[in-house]
Amino acid sequence: MQDLGLVSYIARRLLLIIPILLGTTFITFIISRVSVPDPARAWAGPHASAQAIAALIVRYHLNAPLYIQYFYYMKGLVTGNWGVSPTTGRPVLYDLELFFPATCELAIAAVIITIIVGIPLGIVAAMHQNKKVDHSIRLIYLAGFSSPPFFVALLFLFVFSYYFNLFPTSGQLSPNLVPPVHHTGMYIVDSLIDGNWVDLRDSLWHIVMPAIALALTYFGIVTRIMRSSMLEVFRKDFIRASFAKGLSSRAVVYRHAVRNAMIPTTTVLGLLLGSLLGGTIVIETIFVWPGIGYYATQSIESLDFPSVMGITVLFTLGVVFANLVADILYGIIDPRIKV
Repeated sequence: MQDLGLVSYIARRLLLIIPILLGTTFITFIISRVSVPDPARAWAGPHASAQAIAALIVRYHLNAPLYIQYFYYMKGLVTGNWGVSPTTGRPVLYDLELFFPATCELAIAAVIITIIVGIPLGIVAAMHQNKKVDHSIRLIYLAGFSSPPFFVALLFLFVFSYYFNLFPTSGQLSPNLVPPVHHTGMYIVDSLIDGNWVDLRDSLWHIVMPAIALALTYFGIVTRIMRSSMLEVFRKDFIRASFAKGLSSRAVVYRHAVRNAMIPTTTVLGLLLGSLLGGTIVIETIFVWPGIGYYATQSIESLDFPSVMGITVLFTLGVVFANLVADILYGIIDPRIKV
């Protein structure tokens, strides 16, 4: 019965994607058509022939009213025809499949770093409320949270790449190495699958700086939420009762308090994963990381609206699914919460 409830809940949440997707695509579609006076000329480029421009007009129904153009665009999304990038000459969906694994790899690495650093710091800060340790941790996460991503990325490049020469400055893999066999598109995972330890070590070395730079601007949110949640849980009656029974502080904190405090933190982590997918643009551009963020920068600079719209849809789906995963995890962390 519980499984049926979970399936029903997931189905309802998936149905909510439809109005969200319609709203997002409609706004992006209108902007792409209104922001330039001649979309066909902008997409084809200044040196395109009249035949190429005419082909674009026919392909995207640019002579039709806007609602007709939007209808054909949504029809293409449903059928898997997301348009053709005038910059790369490839289908947009193919480009997204090509660049998205690198972004996933970077975002997952940043989330793992955020969890490893942010949650323990929040717990320690709550256990030493208003003491020097708490103030020091607060200073650390406020500094990271308030630092612009581009500043953090450039600072990392200057200190760890140019000054100390510890980490590579760009890319997923050294140029002299052959990429691992494609399974997922994520070099670390593919190297693990094949047992390619040379590529694994090199890809891990390449992801360190961009992942830490990305996590540094977000881990403060997790630390603040975890600290606040822990302090709220500490005020609960069952925590006082646990101490009254003679349980050690370690047992009370890690067996009872942390699990209850993880519920709001899980919400933030779900939102954070969706935000990281869209927040990789600056980091990927600076570190020349071949992901969706880098692809988005190139598309915006070249007025590649089919690609920009495809990226917008992909990021929207990423945020929605990340929130769905966070909601499902509620029931795992706290069985009292029903779907």
